[in-house]
Amino acid sequence: MGALAIGGVWFPDEAAPRNGVARAAAPGGPAPAAARPAAPAGGTVVAAEVDGENAGSGKKDAQERARAEKKRQRAMEAEASGPSKHTDKDAVAYFEGRKVSKRVKDVRMVGGYLRIYTDLPESADNSKQAVKLCEAGVDYLVGELGTPSPVVFVQAEFGENGNPVLANMLGPDDPDCRLTYPRPGK
Repeated sequence: MGALAIGGVWFPDEAAPRNGVARAAAPGGPAPAAARPAAPAGGTVVAAEVDGENAGSGKKDAQERARAEKKRQRAMEAEASGPSKHTDKDAVAYFEGRKVSKRVKDVRMVGGYLRIYTDLPESADNSKQAVKLCEAGVDYLVGELGTPSPVVFVQAEFGENGNPVLANMLGPDDPDCRLTYPRPGK
């Protein structure tokens, strides 16, 4: 018979188990029968999964990919760099019909406020593009939804300060879309 390998342990012919029964080993030799696995019938050794380590590895990979995709989606939502569960699809369609839409990354209606997320830099506060986007947002709220007191925020691309506001309309007391800072206590 020569030698036999069981579970990665080589047994010389004289210590090899026969028909699943191992003989006691000499000192310094292979482990006693109780400490090593018995050979399968016929003496063939087959590689097998241990404690399910490899079981369902395809399923684990799919779960990891799904988790990674959810994490990527949450990051996109936080950065407002694309559509989210808060995206106002009607507002997006409204902006797509206007010339200002090329800078728009997402339009969200949250808490009664229209938030227009753009790819404009933080330094573009009160820029012509930011003000035009704000005005388009006011037109949408008043003209399409009949909102009597529109509140619109045009926000910069995601950066160190999140998505800073570039232009806004804070209701009927705000005369234009230029960046307005509310007075304390209001």
